[in-house]
Amino acid sequence: MSVTTLSSREFNQDASGAKKAAMQGPVFITDRGRPAHVLLSIADYQKMVGGASNIVDMLAMTADVEFEPVRAGGLYRAADLS
Repeated sequence: MSVTTLSSREFNQDASGAKKAAMQGPVFITDRGRPAHVLLSIADYQKMVGGASNIVDMLAMTADVEFEPVRAGGLYRAADLS
């Protein structure tokens, strides 16, 4: 895995080259000499975050979360049906 570092200007001038470099390893993009962003291939990103590949998988990961919303007091009133 190779690591590439580009300035923001270099990235803007050759985004295609940066994408190709990201296939070989992370691409660090600097602003004024300081690392500001990292460009990764989607495969590397999915390895890093644990591999949830689509929205259905991501939502399934939250299935065991208990959620009981609290009623907002005073914001509602019973309807008069007379």
